[in-house]
Amino acid sequence: MPKVILKGFIIVPEQDLDAVKAELINHKRLTLAEPGCLVFEVVQCTTNPYRFDVYEEFVNRESFAFHQIRVKASAWGKVSANVERHYSQ
Repeated sequence: MPKVILKGFIIVPEQDLDAVKAELINHKRLTLAEPGCLVFEVVQCTTNPYRFDVYEEFVNRESFAFHQIRVKASAWGKVSANVERHYSQ
């Protein structure tokens, strides 16, 4: 099966920025520890503090689906609920 690559960016509402930045450390750690995660990068933009560039690679659809399910039930899922997501696969 081909690997899954997701790239794009998120826009974080001003009122959620501190919580998102604080939880992002844990979110990255947990995601990189998932079976099938090859690359997981979320980087705050230097010119727009509310934009974070995202790049993810997973070995297959199953590992990506597991990631999506885990995220929805996580602390990251809660703090990023209002985030505007712009991704392509």
